[in-house]
Amino acid sequence: MDNGKDIKRLSRLTAILTQLQTKRLITASELAEKFLVTKRTIYRDIKALEMAGVPILVEEGKGYSLMEGYRVSPIMFTESEANALITAEQLILKNKDSSFVKEYSEAINKIKSVLRNNTKDKANLLSDRVVFRINSDNDSTSNYLSTIQLAMTNFKLIKIKYRSSSENKQFTERTIEPFAIYSTQENWLLIAYCRLRKDFRAFRLDRILDLLTMNEQFEPHDITLQQYFESCKKKSYS
Repeated sequence: MDNGKDIKRLSRLTAILTQLQTKRLITASELAEKFLVTKRTIYRDIKALEMAGVPILVEEGKGYSLMEGYRVSPIMFTESEANALITAEQLILKNKDSSFVKEYSEAINKIKSVLRNNTKDKANLLSDRVVFRINSDNDSTSNYLSTIQLAMTNFKLIKIKYRSSSENKQFTERTIEPFAIYSTQENWLLIAYCRLRKDFRAFRLDRILDLLTMNEQFEPHDITLQQYFESCKKKSYS
């Protein structure tokens, strides 16, 4: 018996289980690429997890998933993983959307609660020793990011009052289909299909004066985010 190989495989089985918990569906090809093994090895690993009592479902042509409601005990973070999360927290705290800061801070507190005591002490020490000083005034300019994220993942229409520029005091009312969000210089932009303009538009969150999530849903867009950016490039060159 090769103890080195056994330990490596055990580590991979644990990591595969984590991936199954993270994604609703994942294919053997994705797992093989992630762990740098063959698909045949992944098939054997999945079989081993099934024999250990893990309820893995197979959807033909789609991939693997865990049975709804199945959970394993909380995952233990390594010290390096905890450090990465704590460092990210310091970046988030400088963000100008207050809803995002609040939700992330609460999530980090839950993550800290499952850390080993020794790692927890080190994580708290790191929190006190990592600072980013980009946003000197640290003023929040929006409070809509969390609401927009929920609308985007649930395909809900949003109604907004929007000011096109900081100098312009007038606003327009738009009904939009949220598509994607991205950050630039600590502020957030929302890419959405605007029903008023009948095209995709980018909206700065700090210029949204009011926002309402509607009960009405919209059809998911076929376009990918990469395709959107490519179409923007073509428009700028034309």
